[in-house]
Amino acid sequence: MGMEIMEPNTCVRGCCTSGTVPLHIPASSFSLLSPIARGSESTVYDARVNGERVAAKKPVLSTSDDLDKFHYQLQLLCELDHPRLAKLVAAHARPPNYMFFFEFYESRNLAEKLHVEEWSPSIEQVVRIACDLAKALQYLHNIGIVHRDVKPANVLLDKTLHAHLADFGLATYKKDLKRVSAENWKSTGKPTGGFHKRNMVGTLIYMAPEILRKDIHTEKSDVYSFAISINELLTGVVPYTDLRAEAQAHTVLEMTYTEQQLTAAVVSEGLRPVLAHPDSGAPPSLLSLIRKCWDPNPLSRPSFEEIVNELNIISKQVKKDSTLSLSSSLDNFETGKTDPLHYQESLNWFRQGEQLARKANSDSSNMTLWPSSFTDSSNYFPTLSWGSFATCGRRETMEDTHFMLPQMCDKKDVHAFGIFDGHRGAAAAEFSVRALPAFLQNSGYTCSPAEALTEAFVKTDMAFRDELLLHRKSKKIIQKDWHPGCTAVTALIVRNKLFVANAGDCRTILSRAGKPFAMSKDHVASCPDERARVVNDGIEVKWQVDTWRVGPAALQVTRSIGDDDLKPAVTARPEITETSLSADDEFLVMASDGLWDVLSNEDVLSIIKDTVKEPGMCSKRLATEAAERGSKDNITVIVVFLRPVSTAERIY
Repeated sequence: MGMEIMEPNTCVRGCCTSGTVPLHIPASSFSLLSPIARGSESTVYDARVNGERVAAKKPVLSTSDDLDKFHYQLQLLCELDHPRLAKLVAAHARPPNYMFFFEFYESRNLAEKLHVEEWSPSIEQVVRIACDLAKALQYLHNIGIVHRDVKPANVLLDKTLHAHLADFGLATYKKDLKRVSAENWKSTGKPTGGFHKRNMVGTLIYMAPEILRKDIHTEKSDVYSFAISINELLTGVVPYTDLRAEAQAHTVLEMTYTEQQLTAAVVSEGLRPVLAHPDSGAPPSLLSLIRKCWDPNPLSRPSFEEIVNELNIISKQVKKDSTLSLSSSLDNFETGKTDPLHYQESLNWFRQGEQLARKANSDSSNMTLWPSSFTDSSNYFPTLSWGSFATCGRRETMEDTHFMLPQMCDKKDVHAFGIFDGHRGAAAAEFSVRALPAFLQNSGYTCSPAEALTEAFVKTDMAFRDELLLHRKSKKIIQKDWHPGCTAVTALIVRNKLFVANAGDCRTILSRAGKPFAMSKDHVASCPDERARVVNDGIEVKWQVDTWRVGPAALQVTRSIGDDDLKPAVTARPEITETSLSADDEFLVMASDGLWDVLSNEDVLSIIKDTVKEPGMCSKRLATEAAERGSKDNITVIVVFLRPVSTAERIY
């Protein structure tokens, strides 16, 4: 992709420069389309630059430290030039839109290929991908760079299934690592995800023992992560489990180990993932190489120069014995005979929900939304202000969504707010955040607010499950045994009445006369009534590790949208709480369970009392406090003030 370079070709600070990569392309030359992936520190978009398809990575830049990281990463990327590294084709290194533009790779990343498509590569393909990664890492180490986050999710595959190492957000120069002390690295997070981003040095199940001991990261730590990844490629299962589906595997991991237990097992007991069996066809020499690479002693691990040499020998041996030659595989790609399932676009569940919303509201423009007969005759009317904040927290991906619809349908006294907390993927939450408000509006023309909320939840659930079934039949969904779901809470204010619908463990509280007033209760298997209801509907509930869990999926919640494998027991029918608002009601707080896991209702009111009375700032303060107190989940918070806030209250 040839693009004109405008001089001076530097970032806004002047610290980054390149002779081949444009660093400030005009805004008119690029466009962002749909998101491909979301993480805690960035979102990746399908994009176009001068009409050509690229992947645009837009980092979250909330602080000066984030900006420093962007420029550090850009400096590093500008130095890279290797065919097995994801190629930077352009950047926008000036405000307001800081972005990286990478070459677009047609196939999925290696983790999705293994655990979504359940791809079983031939031994020859395994060795070829291992060679690609080893050469990329050899190149990085030779120029003084350590990647620090080698894992299948950071390996992109092109249409010929050659591997390209990506995501240099944690990569650093070896000379800079020597300045880092062990005290700077704080172990937090889940076995299935990364450490808290401020101190993040990789992803736990791929981390070398020395990193878990908080020693300095070296090239040999990359060697260890490489070995775990190649063994995963051979076995097809998530490390430390015997499961292919990531969502199920992560649930099992979290039930089996705490972070401290997994760390202790890897460091002190020498725990490693189960090595691929010789019956898989893997050459003994390859299995022996994996063992060497994950040796507990970094000094005993080979360098990537030695690994590349050994893989070249293994490759020659495999080619002699292989029944599936590389040439026939490539012929299939070149003649268009590839399996079409390997190269599909990911479904955009936001868009699916939006399309359904348009259909739902197409014939309701001339009707009245909730006439006054549905509320009481009090002369009190709340004065609203609202704000929200959402963060991945210590998870690697964001599965929460939320909406705020003040003055819904241009009605000054009708307002709706909602939060959806996804599990087994973000699909249900992404679909519901677009579809449920539309169903709510449509039902509002004929039903009471409480009835409309119930209908909206139930119809959203049915529509999402219908979409799943449709896409399974058309083979747009290829992941086996995938049953995404989400919990949901929605608050509806109609003049002087507040209605809250809840299904799951999101929660809403009202500050009434300075005390918390619960507007929802958690629907979890540890609740005896909920547990009995689920069992009566035919789904087993077991005590597993530390709590009651529902069905084979081991969910803790007993109500949700989606989760089609657990219906009708795990119902989408919400519980409705309603109350009349008065001058005693100060504010409403809604949040996903990432907040409530570590903060009590009383804690939330106390924190808001000591925070500047601006709803967006209060939302962010609550989410930040939850993260600091050890929340391990995504955190989404909505704060709605119900009466005017004086200047003195805002400040004090």
